Amino acid sequence: MESTIMSMQTNLRGRLSNTSLPIRNGLCPLYEAVVNSMHAIEEAKIGTDSGEIRVEILRDKQQKLDIEKNTKRPGPEAEAKIFGFRVSDNGIGFNDVNMQSFLTLDSEHKKTKGGRGVGRLLWLKAFQLVKIKSIYFDTTNRPIEREFSFNSAMGVHNEVSKILEGDIGRKTIVDLVNFDPKYQEASYKTTQSIAKSLFEHCLWYFVRAGGAPRIIVYDELNTIDLENIYEEHMLKSAVKESVKIKNKDFYLTHIKLRANSTQSHSIAYCAANRLVKEESINGKVPGLYGNLNDESGEFIYSCYVSSPYLDDNVRSERTDFNIQESVNGLFAEFEISLSDIRESVLNQVSSHLSDYLIENRKKGQDRLETFVSKKAPRYRPLLSRIASTKVAIDPTMSDRDLELTLHKQLAEVEEELLVEGHDIIASIDQDSFPEYQAKLEAYLKKAEDIKRSDLASYISKRRVILDLLEKALQKNNDGNYVHEETIHKLIMPMRIDSNQVISDSCNLWLIDERLAFHEYLASDKTLVSMPITNSRETKEPDLCALKVFNNPMLTSENKSMPLASIVVVEIKRPMRNDAREGEDKDPIEQALGYLERIRKGGVQTPQGRPIKGSENIPGFCYVICDLTNSIEDRCRIHDAINTSDGQGYFFYNRSFNAYVEIISFDGLIKAAKERNRAFFDKLGLPTS
Repeated sequence: MESTIMSMQTNLRGRLSNTSLPIRNGLCPLYEAVVNSMHAIEEAKIGTDSGEIRVEILRDKQQKLDIEKNTKRPGPEAEAKIFGFRVSDNGIGFNDVNMQSFLTLDSEHKKTKGGRGVGRLLWLKAFQLVKIKSIYFDTTNRPIEREFSFNSAMGVHNEVSKILEGDIGRKTIVDLVNFDPKYQEASYKTTQSIAKSLFEHCLWYFVRAGGAPRIIVYDELNTIDLENIYEEHMLKSAVKESVKIKNKDFYLTHIKLRANSTQSHSIAYCAANRLVKEESINGKVPGLYGNLNDESGEFIYSCYVSSPYLDDNVRSERTDFNIQESVNGLFAEFEISLSDIRESVLNQVSSHLSDYLIENRKKGQDRLETFVSKKAPRYRPLLSRIASTKVAIDPTMSDRDLELTLHKQLAEVEEELLVEGHDIIASIDQDSFPEYQAKLEAYLKKAEDIKRSDLASYISKRRVILDLLEKALQKNNDGNYVHEETIHKLIMPMRIDSNQVISDSCNLWLIDERLAFHEYLASDKTLVSMPITNSRETKEPDLCALKVFNNPMLTSENKSMPLASIVVVEIKRPMRNDAREGEDKDPIEQALGYLERIRKGGVQTPQGRPIKGSENIPGFCYVICDLTNSIEDRCRIHDAINTSDGQGYFFYNRSFNAYVEIISFDGLIKAAKERNRAFFDKLGLPTS
């Protein structure tokens, strides 16, 4: 039985619906038409010197007239809308072979040039109608004129061919008309911007051996030769090299564009001799930021990347690649990812530009060291462990972005440390003792650096808290002082206890380092809600008022039952000067009143176990306030002793079995700085 070959039917509308053209790529159909013209000129074998492509921007004439009536000289924002483009060339034309290829979707006729036979589909994605008129020579060298139309509803239609007489040269005109509004709105509008985008898309043709044919972009007001854009933007000849990535060849073209270009340093990924996608590499190579300099002046750098691998994996619409960003697991050794390509290209870029990056890298390193020294000393122990190639510092980078960069590197080092720790444990029985000891010592050294970084971070935080406290004690723009709540929150979050708070959010060290050691801690909580006492005193008016205005913080220290003690801290508003007799006005009496009520309720552990002799449990009361006249009067009445520096008072109240200390805000800050001076000095932080 003979086999039968059956032809497949093509549904043009179906193919169009399955063809993707992102809104941002609305000019891609124009690019495709221009590249087709380049191929036609190459096929005609007339050379780029004789080849010419003209791109006319077709604008709404009535709108243009309206604009000109209302403005002396319409600017870019007043350009008449574009309804289409006309692309003409003197290439081979739509001869019978090329016409048959045009009629065949996914044609392989131009496969060697990277053609996929889908460019005409992109025309119909953004334009409702395509009209083509082509003059070519047939096999007997007769001039033939062929015209036809192309749209989504009818495909190729209205085809007419005729033989011409006389000395006529080749010419093909492609009209892309009725520009889809959504693509038109998202595309460039001015002649200059369209010409520049076309140049960037076709830049590979300009820098290749043999160059590009002459390309003119124009409308009724402007005419731009892309060769002039090339001369304007190109600083000097391109440099080419190749690199292997997992046994695949990739070709790099290093290009210097004049600094008046609006481009940033970039990688341009190409396929089928066309630009597919670009990405900025500012900050991805140490020292690669801003304009670079060589003997010819300032320049912006671009690297054009091409490869058979990219050709094979470009999407049919040529707007992206079917390549994963990263590949892990079983196929990681063989399959190439975008990150593999990017990393290899960036390594070559770094090497190619090394001479131009020296000064920038030095400035970046100086910025990094100054920032770490003055503002982020926690990272100092890790600087020697962070590869310079991983820290691309722009001297103009904000403190925030620089901190984020360093924090990311710190996280990577911590992750490496975690992996190494597990590996070392697993290798105990596998390595000889000297090998294991060497690995362990290297691991412990890295761990020590990270702990030093954590300590530096903690000390730096203390410096910041002191700065914030000093600022909070100053008058605000209204000439008033902050309420005590602001001071309270800097020392300890409000209305929570030790079952709710994270220790890192507390700054009890401002008052006394020993306050960090406690069994239970409450901040601005009612006595009845505290598990360390059975006091029911919350309904008393003085306690409610004190709760609102006096912001108590209560701490129970309990190293062992007989050594239990209660600490009460009372904070007052800066420069408050209305202290007088009575718990509602005397902060010293307020603190002692808290102590008395807790004792009467019966002091117990947070777990509910009674503490023997709790009625006589020692008490420590701290009053934090400014030493105004009224406060100093209350200190004298309580027979308090002035400290040697004049920044506070202290006394022991035998009746309450309590030590009381009145600390001025200035004294609080001074003492905290003195206690931390050695740490600040070690990190190079200011102490005053």
